[in-house]
Amino acid sequence: MTGATGYHAGASAEDIVARHYAARGATLAARRWRGQGGEIDLILREGATVVFVEVKASRSFARAAERITPRQAARIMAAAQEFLDGEPRGQLTDIRFDVALVDGVGRVEIVENAFAG
Repeated sequence: MTGATGYHAGASAEDIVARHYAARGATLAARRWRGQGGEIDLILREGATVVFVEVKASRSFARAAERITPRQAARIMAAAQEFLDGEPRGQLTDIRFDVALVDGVGRVEIVENAFAG
């Protein structure tokens, strides 16, 4: 997927994931937030925790998961540190990095703490 098709497919997957988190009680803080370190698809708040979400869509959950690279994870973590500079508790903010996988029929699978250990 490239160009406009890829953009719209990504935006659609982000919409699905944002609704999924909203149903769990999370609130959307930012969408496609861009810092010097890179872009974060969704930033949500679950109580005092800021959740940084990378959204990946493909025909299957497995194919979507394969699209996350260590380099990309590092860029997301760097951008998250930059976002936290604007938070009241700064780097002491409770955070979590999730990966949201969206399959070809719009089902969502959330991998919480995807970049841990």
